[in-house]
Amino acid sequence: MLTTGFSVQGSSLKLLRSHERGVVSRINTSRDSTVQNLRAMGLTPGVSIAVEQRFPRFIVRVGNNRHALDEAAINAIYVRIVEH
Repeated sequence: MLTTGFSVQGSSLKLLRSHERGVVSRINTSRDSTVQNLRAMGLTPGVSIAVEQRFPRFIVRVGNNRHALDEAAINAIYVRIVEH
């Protein structure tokens, strides 16, 4: 049985379910355009992120902003899952 305070290091963002939250632990991509787009959205290591919906668009909340992510961005983001 899991206890409170459990966290996962380095889980892919695409594994989070709707309404789960995490903290960006790293951005893993060699595509400069993806990195630049993520930075423009405020998605950098240490930032809290919440998955609002997965289908038909993958939408995340960063602070007070909502962003629809493409497949390259989803695959580039790794998070540490946090409890609600």
